[in-house]
Amino acid sequence: MSQTLRRVGTFLSVYYAYMVEYRAELLLWVLANSLPIIMMGVWTQASQTGQFDFGPLDFARYFISVFLVRQFTIVWVIWDFEREVVEGKLSPRLLQPIDPVWHHVAGHLSERVARLPFTLALVGFFFLLYPQAFWVPSLGRLVLAILGVAIAFALRFIMQYTFAMCAFWTERATAIEQFWYLFYLFLSGMIAPLDLFPEGVQAVVQWTPFPYLIYFPASLLLGRSVNVIQGFMVMVGWCLVWLVANRWLWRKGLKHYSGMGA
Repeated sequence: MSQTLRRVGTFLSVYYAYMVEYRAELLLWVLANSLPIIMMGVWTQASQTGQFDFGPLDFARYFISVFLVRQFTIVWVIWDFEREVVEGKLSPRLLQPIDPVWHHVAGHLSERVARLPFTLALVGFFFLLYPQAFWVPSLGRLVLAILGVAIAFALRFIMQYTFAMCAFWTERATAIEQFWYLFYLFLSGMIAPLDLFPEGVQAVVQWTPFPYLIYFPASLLLGRSVNVIQGFMVMVGWCLVWLVANRWLWRKGLKHYSGMGA
């Protein structure tokens, strides 16, 4: 156990040192993922017509929560993995006594820590400009929200890493992710709260993985009424489905892999 912990610590420290070399780039990435802030302005203005159950304050709190969840659940593993396969850089990692996925996991987790100061600074600046939107979630809701964000990140990572397996057969696996992103954009709650969708759409979407990537953790943070047990069960269920598909594609893909040194 102690040896495993030392390895984990080494992995995380190495990738954290790598990430902080690009602090300016991290700030740009944080700003580049500020779409929820833009949508907050749009919906806050639209809510003044009185046609929504959400008021301006509700929209402000919802989209700042979405911004926070998005900062901790963003994933880019498919671009890294595709490059490794196409350029043959996966071969030396296959010689190591550890699954290559842990390099990507360590990189993502370390980036979260390096990104955190910029994220908190922007959130603090938001509440400085809009103090009436400030709220303090209850301890129970905060714990559930943190757990929801962690599982949402795991689900998003496994989904994208599964798409990345297609790089064994095509040089543009990222095209699959870009197509999938359209559904993620509209059904995850990033563009609009799912409460504003027709009831029929909500009934179908709640069994897909999309709402649990952003909307569900954000709702937990806000203390909104959601089915907590069902939400976590659906998230874990989808994690298992994608994990099984991922391992199957990984074994098939390795047999097909023909990179340099393979």
